[in-house]
Amino acid sequence: MVRSSLALLFFAVSAAPELNAQTSAVLPFANRITDQSAIAQNAAAQMDWIGESIAETLRDALSSRGVVTLNRQETSAAYRQLNLRPRVLMTQASALKIGEALDAEQVVYGTFEFTADEMTAGATPSRSAVPAGVTPATPAVRGTLKITARVFDRRRLKQSPEFLESGNLDNLPVLEAHLAWRALALIAPSLAPPEADFRSLRTPIRLDALENFIRGLLASAPAQQEKYFLQSARLDSRFGHPLYFLGRIHYDRKEYRQAAEWLQKISDADVHYREASFLLGLALYQSGDFPGANKTFQTLADAVPLGEVFNNLGATQSRRNLPQALDSFRKALDGDPNDSDYLFNYGYALWRKGDFTAAADRFRAVLDRNTGDQTATILLGACLKKQGPRPGDARLDAVERLKSNFEERAYQLLRALVEPAR
Repeated sequence: MVRSSLALLFFAVSAAPELNAQTSAVLPFANRITDQSAIAQNAAAQMDWIGESIAETLRDALSSRGVVTLNRQETSAAYRQLNLRPRVLMTQASALKIGEALDAEQVVYGTFEFTADEMTAGATPSRSAVPAGVTPATPAVRGTLKITARVFDRRRLKQSPEFLESGNLDNLPVLEAHLAWRALALIAPSLAPPEADFRSLRTPIRLDALENFIRGLLASAPAQQEKYFLQSARLDSRFGHPLYFLGRIHYDRKEYRQAAEWLQKISDADVHYREASFLLGLALYQSGDFPGANKTFQTLADAVPLGEVFNNLGATQSRRNLPQALDSFRKALDGDPNDSDYLFNYGYALWRKGDFTAAADRFRAVLDRNTGDQTATILLGACLKKQGPRPGDARLDAVERLKSNFEERAYQLLRALVEPAR
């Protein structure tokens, strides 16, 4: 069953354009400033983060309901490719160009307008509970928001009517949630639950925690990003997004135990949960907690049968000398028979088992793809001599190869393509 599912998965990914699998792109909402007074412009400029927050919430909502949605990094790359400034006012023609650059069938874009209350229009941002060395979050100003959005269908060259949300700034999470539900109902009506059910699935997040998180995404310096994410996590412990990015920061620094501590806090309701679980498994593996990594990758493999998950599961099992490692590596290789890491790991497991002939075939295949792979060369020689593992041979001990990229979108494409057909 797993083998056929994996084969279908990779067929679905490769055939996606022919099968018209839909993807959606959400662009950052532009800050529309109509009051040209210096005080009003100063207050409004402090609110640029709101446009990113709206887009991030819409991406989360669409992804969580099964819509294949491009991430912020991919969208930013399209802006750079087209020489467009982030958060610029978007025309229908610009939305079409970005949709083409991203190969997205649906493009969501819009604007927001902030109007400060008269009594607070001249207020300066509060510096209470602000991380040292970063721009203050949570402005003292109060006011109202007007958010407008459109959905452009690139395949049909048709644009939806404009839809509007308005209310107090303090209610931004509520406004974003309602806007997200309306966008989902336009893009994928069959995936949109009743609005009351949709709202109940989303944990209310404190506005200041949300703002700090978005400012962290926008910060260019890693030190500033970390401070904003830490502040966001402290303000609202239920908010999983900053926890994921803090885990990512520590993992990139090779601080694996600290990374695991943050990633273990993320609930299974968070949109980053599966990606965080994959990273958690890697962090536990790198810190030497092989039983913990084994459990994490096994749980993830049960939910998302991807080659990289089975490969890393096999690596944890191999480190624990479990016989299941061979089967896990085989499942990974079944999904992509040409991947040199999968070939190497499967051959390594066969060699450790004493199946030298079959192992040699895999190492030859690895060397066909990379003639300079010294470890594969040594292992092929050992297979030809029918020499198994030797105690104390550091060259061939614990040489399993991990995968660090988690391609969950491939699995989303499979579901999007297969489930409607069923």
